[in-house]
Amino acid sequence: MKTAPLHPFEGEWRVRLGIARERREGERRVAATPETVKQLRGLGLEVLVESRAGVFAGHGDEDYQQAGAMVVQDLDVGNLDVYGHVRPLEHSTAAALRPGAITVGLASPSSELAVVMELAQGGITSFALELVPRISRAQSMDALSSQALVAGYRCVLEAAIRLPRFFPLYMTAAGTVPPARVLVLGVGVAGLQAIGTAKRLGARVSANDIRPSSAEEVTSMGGTFIKLDLETAEASGGYARELTADRGALQRRLLAPHVAEADVLITTAAVPGRRAPLLVTRDMVEAMRPGSVVVDLAAESGGNVEGSIPGRDVHVTTADGKGAVTLVGLKDAPSAMPTDASRLYAKNVANLLALMTRDGTVVPDFEDDVIAGACLTHDGVVRHPPTAEALAALAGEDEAETAPEDEAETVPEDGLENEVNVQHVSEGQRASENEGVA
Repeated sequence: MKTAPLHPFEGEWRVRLGIARERREGERRVAATPETVKQLRGLGLEVLVESRAGVFAGHGDEDYQQAGAMVVQDLDVGNLDVYGHVRPLEHSTAAALRPGAITVGLASPSSELAVVMELAQGGITSFALELVPRISRAQSMDALSSQALVAGYRCVLEAAIRLPRFFPLYMTAAGTVPPARVLVLGVGVAGLQAIGTAKRLGARVSANDIRPSSAEEVTSMGGTFIKLDLETAEASGGYARELTADRGALQRRLLAPHVAEADVLITTAAVPGRRAPLLVTRDMVEAMRPGSVVVDLAAESGGNVEGSIPGRDVHVTTADGKGAVTLVGLKDAPSAMPTDASRLYAKNVANLLALMTRDGTVVPDFEDDVIAGACLTHDGVVRHPPTAEALAALAGEDEAETAPEDEAETVPEDGLENEVNVQHVSEGQRASENEGVA
């Protein structure tokens, strides 16, 4: 597909790329930095940046102007060919985009089905960075990994601030202070970064993941891998797959004594496109020592720890009644470090656009595995199979609720056919389903 630029620029037709000021509460990142503006300008794109878009990341309007961008007071998304963003689009923004426009950013399709439908109905070609295949060639576009790196680092700092004792070992004239014991559950990018950060702070670190391949990675970071007697649970692309209910219960029983011994527990586990798995129950938290800290990095996607609340600290009284454990539901972790989070994220966006740009025109080649895998909607079609299935199921439920009782059984399976063309793209056209992984 070829975009149709709306306005001439310096005597030529150029694609207009807009970068918005993020408006969701707590979001401090930006989808382009002055460095990536130069890269995008080098591709032949005209770059419009909304005023103060990068202020929290340390980039003023003048910095963008010097890099070659046009700074505008309010970005008119209906006047753009390409729209770059961080957080999933709001419904009003998706509705304002012109047919044929391209969007690049995080989309959270499983939780933003109404917006996905709006994008498809509007003829928008949207690319969700969560869906970028985890293959070597796409590493520079993998926003999940780049932002998980930031989150893994940040969650250790959040724990260290709240823990009422040192992380490292100290041997002093007044006595010896033993190192804190840190347990990390979930050894993806965020988990490995948490292990490395805790080790650099001097803690004694152990970790567990249901993927056997994680053991070597934990050891390489200086941690001790906790091996549990569980079935192999590794899906395509190196992701974890969800355990059955009985195996999940067994996992929690086997983890309980290790959780009780930890001074700090950090959980980062996620399953692509699903609610975060429950790894730690309330009873397990109550069994920890007074003053211990639990940081749930998956709090926003359902939580690995029972009772965690995104953006809040919850104090859980210990079973012996002698004190409390601080349960931290981490929220917007990458946004807490917006400068470097934006530096990495903006490169992910720019590199994906570079893959699609030829001679100053954005031309997605759907024969390319990376482009096909990252595409959410195109030409009225929802191209991501799990999202398409969720929309079809939702439409079927809605029709069943509104149909007369004697007709409820006749609801067509593809209840969206009058609203949006739902297409199941073959496995060869996409890579693993990456959505929602930390």
